[in-house]
Amino acid sequence: MTNGTLLRWIWRDYLRPHLPTLAVALVLMTIEGGTQGALSYLIQPMFDKVFVGGSASAVVWVALAVSAVFILRASASFGQRVLMAMAGERVVAAMQRDLLAHLMMLELGFHHGQSPGALIERVRGDTTTLRALWSSMLSALGRDIVALISLLGVAISIDWRWTLIAVAGAPILVLPIVRLQKVVRRTSRAGRETASRITTRLDEIFHGISTIQLTGTERREGARFGTDLNHYVRAQIRAEAGSAGIPAMMDIVAAIGFAGVLVYGGFQIIRGEKTVGEFMSFFTAIALVFEPLRRLGAVSGAWQVARASLERIRGLFDVRPGIVTPASPAPLPRMLGIEMDAVHFGYGSDPVLHGLSFTAEAGKTTALVGPSGAGKTTVFSLLTRLADPQGGAVRIGGQDIRTLDLRGLRGLFSVVSQDTALFDETIRDNILLGQEGVSAARLDEVLDAAHIRDFVAGLPQGLDTPAGPRGSGLSGGQRQRVAIARALLRDAPILLLDEATSALDAASETHVQAALARLQKGRTTLVIAHRLSTIRDADKIVVMERGRVVDQGTHEELIARSGLYAELYRLQFRTEGATAT
Repeated sequence: MTNGTLLRWIWRDYLRPHLPTLAVALVLMTIEGGTQGALSYLIQPMFDKVFVGGSASAVVWVALAVSAVFILRASASFGQRVLMAMAGERVVAAMQRDLLAHLMMLELGFHHGQSPGALIERVRGDTTTLRALWSSMLSALGRDIVALISLLGVAISIDWRWTLIAVAGAPILVLPIVRLQKVVRRTSRAGRETASRITTRLDEIFHGISTIQLTGTERREGARFGTDLNHYVRAQIRAEAGSAGIPAMMDIVAAIGFAGVLVYGGFQIIRGEKTVGEFMSFFTAIALVFEPLRRLGAVSGAWQVARASLERIRGLFDVRPGIVTPASPAPLPRMLGIEMDAVHFGYGSDPVLHGLSFTAEAGKTTALVGPSGAGKTTVFSLLTRLADPQGGAVRIGGQDIRTLDLRGLRGLFSVVSQDTALFDETIRDNILLGQEGVSAARLDEVLDAAHIRDFVAGLPQGLDTPAGPRGSGLSGGQRQRVAIARALLRDAPILLLDEATSALDAASETHVQAALARLQKGRTTLVIAHRLSTIRDADKIVVMERGRVVDQGTHEELIARSGLYAELYRLQFRTEGATAT
């Protein structure tokens, strides 16, 4: 990806909306840069008229002029820094919002191939490295270029030969700087990749802290983290060394130039051809010239660092969602029967479903049973278009779901799964999930039906008690009841239950099963259950094995056929009986 492509993208999508702020900041930068030339210009009368000439009248106006330059410089510098900080923070925040919104639109297949830590580093780490770039680059365009022009103008006006001697060594920097830029870009890219691994490692450690402590692997995980950290430190040091090398080489050239001017100009002053004031003014201008030159060189290194992050960010933006609403979506069906028609699906090279076919009648309960790995949960992902089949079709009311509006399709479902996702918000917020206009009476009804009042009453802040990160403040059964309350409140026409009562004790399960039974009335319900006793009353039971339907019917019919279902049921019955004994 070229520099031009990246810069046009940043300007179009993020910098242009802040054009008024940036324009004012650039004006202030121009003023700040111009004061450098004014200051060096005032050095000549300071020496020739005041220090050497002894003019009393010149003392006042030179002092006032120098003071005015410093005050103007301070005011312009303060203003432009504040404005650039405002613009920089807002640009980074906008990029983070856009990147998160884009990532949330990508299908599960993408997220299965990415670690959360790596994505967190892209959203936070890569974008944060760009915060200082805008101010440094725009300062280079405004303050430093103007300062460079004004200072060189003063130097040339005093003696063009001195100026030529001072900057004669500059062309030899071109090739080393180009090589250093490549080194900085390469090491910065490696550093960002290592930073992603570090964030991933931390995410895994904190998610699996109980396993680490129980297995005594703290040293192992600490050592693995230390290894990644060492790689990151080495990459950062190489990148910083490359960036620092550019202004360092400029200082070497400056040293050579100053020596040449001092020798050449010194003899002219001795012969009376030049004044001390002229030399000091020139010396000041050239000394100040190399400071914006050093900053311009540093910007070159900073851009290479930022470019590595920008390429990673742009790479994510270039990943297009594979599951989207069609250009002309069909109307949502009125009849909500479900049909899986010869569906094939797999994750990468691992096939899961092999021509799966079954129907779930509208308004009735259909249960999916079978050994682990049969593909039951995958059916739910395909129904809600978290993934699309690679062959065959999924239909609701006879309509292929790929022809429907994506948001409208997902609005047809309420889902309660065994892996309940809660957010670090209050229990109330976790139930409402942004729904507005829910009456107190309706919320009370849901709380009672899901048996949430049983435990909320004992919490310090009741329903407004924080659930904790990922619901860590609640037990497994409590988290599942919150998920059931969500489904009750959502009141969608299709209900998907994936081990919805797996974390409940016997007493709570009885109550919640009654609530779910009320919820299922009049709705198309699809149930995944490993405890076969919970789905005996289902209108249809679909038996799956290795991604295929091997049998279907009612509980009694399946038992009578003595197939896989009957075998699973008898095995489970014996296991539960032995456990009870």
